[in-house]
Amino acid sequence: MKKENIVKDNKYFNEIIQNNNFIKNKYYVIYIMKKESAKPKFGVAVGKKIGNAVIRNKIKRRIRNIITTNISLFPTYNDYIIVAKKFCKDEKYDKLNVEMQKLLRKGE
Repeated sequence: MKKENIVKDNKYFNEIIQNNNFIKNKYYVIYIMKKESAKPKFGVAVGKKIGNAVIRNKIKRRIRNIITTNISLFPTYNDYIIVAKKFCKDEKYDKLNVEMQKLLRKGE
């Protein structure tokens, strides 16, 4: 994922979450906010209850890679915050990828 596609500002991060448009499944909650610019932005959040820093970073790397490989499934005029749930910890990458694709198709 490129730097220009990352939500870094904490205020904007919270604004997207409070927008109340979301889709979810067993593995993810994806908050969506419509916007004006043509490039989508992404934020990834993994809570401390999921595991230690090594586990959380592993999950974040996997989610970022899934976003990069499936960028065409994300509409361009939206910003996204992807929150991982505790079931992400024990699943393999392929299963997480398939579940993300299903969730994005459901949200269209």
